[in-house]
Amino acid sequence: MIYTVTFNPSLDYIVKLPTLALGSVNRTEAEELYPGGKGINVSIVLRNLGVESTALGFTAGFTGNEICRLLDRCGCRTDFIQVPEGFSRINVKIQAEQESEINGQGPNLTTENLQNLFQKLDQLLDGDLLVLAGSIPNTLPSNIYERILQQLEGRNIRVVVDATGELLRNVLKYHPFLIKPNNHELGDLFGQSLRTDQEIIFYAQKLQQMGARNVLISMAGDGAILVDEGGTIHKSLPPKGKVVNSVGAGDSMVAGFLAGYLSSHNYETAFKTGLAAGSASAFQEWLASGDDIRKLLKTL
Repeated sequence: MIYTVTFNPSLDYIVKLPTLALGSVNRTEAEELYPGGKGINVSIVLRNLGVESTALGFTAGFTGNEICRLLDRCGCRTDFIQVPEGFSRINVKIQAEQESEINGQGPNLTTENLQNLFQKLDQLLDGDLLVLAGSIPNTLPSNIYERILQQLEGRNIRVVVDATGELLRNVLKYHPFLIKPNNHELGDLFGQSLRTDQEIIFYAQKLQQMGARNVLISMAGDGAILVDEGGTIHKSLPPKGKVVNSVGAGDSMVAGFLAGYLSSHNYETAFKTGLAAGSASAFQEWLASGDDIRKLLKTL
């Protein structure tokens, strides 16, 4: 089973209007409501590809209930910890002449809430796969990813980490199965501005030397590079298409990689499926369907 963790899920309220006038009443032309959060995105795209997962994390209040309802409508399994106070955050995405965002804070998480999560993680079985994605709320310890991998060490549970900075650096010693920085995040880890594929590959290999098994680097319009644990380098430009919304594209790439790997146990297949999934979501208003992904995969 695959498990995803989203520490601070959201309801993403997307509003479109021709112009935003501050200090005035604005009326939308269109609006959408989606469940949000990087781990949640991974679970949705996995489900779209026919792969089951369970979404873990924390929800609260009426917004938490709506997140669960929307995920159920998507066909996703959830096992969230219900926080008794507060409510899950609402992120407002304003699409006008310029795109603006107002992101909520979410509920305060306690030591007891965190203990409940660790109890759920204790129930993972040999061969399970855990996805840790995104930033963490300021109410949680900054080393929470590291603590989770420490607890799972030696249990044959493959862990995927999609995070940045010290969150990522500190887990490398636990040999995560997959990490997925983008090229800018990779450069930031080493204080470098990476301009060539050779530089990207060099520093991806450094992350392997630090402990990562597979390093998948997303590069937006330049495609992606995978340095797999066997030392093989996979590189490809993305499929052709018009980018509509890049939010969730990286999460879709992770989901596609996992779906491709689990179906084939082949890193080339995993890489191409990940690239197709990331691109398919970038070409949509929201996350791509399985048909969208499979259609693009045939072009790679």
